[in-house]
Amino acid sequence: MSPTLLIADDEPLLARVLESELKALWPEAQIVAVVHDGVAALEATRDQQPDVAFLDIRMPGMSGMDVARELIEFDRPPLVVFVTAYDQFALEAFERAAVDYVLKPVQHERLEATVGRLKARMAARIEAEEEGDADSDIGTMVDTDRLGQLLQRLEMLERPAQARGQYLRFIKALVGQEVRIIPVDEVVYLEATDKYVNVVSSNGEALIRTSLRELMQQLDPDRFWQIHRGTVVNIDCVASAATQSLGRLSLKLRNRPESLAVARQYAHLFKQM
Repeated sequence: MSPTLLIADDEPLLARVLESELKALWPEAQIVAVVHDGVAALEATRDQQPDVAFLDIRMPGMSGMDVARELIEFDRPPLVVFVTAYDQFALEAFERAAVDYVLKPVQHERLEATVGRLKARMAARIEAEEEGDADSDIGTMVDTDRLGQLLQRLEMLERPAQARGQYLRFIKALVGQEVRIIPVDEVVYLEATDKYVNVVSSNGEALIRTSLRELMQQLDPDRFWQIHRGTVVNIDCVASAATQSLGRLSLKLRNRPESLAVARQYAHLFKQM
């Protein structure tokens, strides 16, 4: 069965160059979709279920990183190859995570090496399936822990630099007719709800009209960890991490009765807990 590939790049010319190079280097592969934004990439992946997704990291609206976060949650996610213009410092993150990347502009030698690794990974999956071990990491092809670690690292590189001591200290929230001042130290977790963020503290809850991403840029990343697309937790308020059914993780909090679900892409954060 021919391997299937998806290309997502917001620059049509670069997408065509990558498509042409892949056809030359991997003639037996079938390119099932070429799209130019992240939303289309996610939809095409759901529809076509490609074996490999080549994702431009920076795309308007939904970036390649955003798409990859969604793909991790798939039952059978595709292999991800990031198409990037990052400098060498950032590329070290790719090497450590053992996640493939293609530089812009496309370099033939680099793409040839990437195709070779993809073929080897897919051959290992076929072998695992024939041996009845399709549920293993090789069977699913994607090491979600390593990909999750890479996404976290890239997110830090994208985040505006904040000098220690200059992070947000208080959150102002309108509750009824009064503005409540919530010390960040008292925040247990943050949860995105439509156009608002629910600030959950040891003393109650309050809504603020801002995006979770914007708020995260003002918080200390050593203390506030994203554990789900719409949830950020104060790690100081986490008592333990427990494995639930299907290998999912949930967090028990120190000052709140509820538990918080951890998305697969962030599970690696709690492996040693």
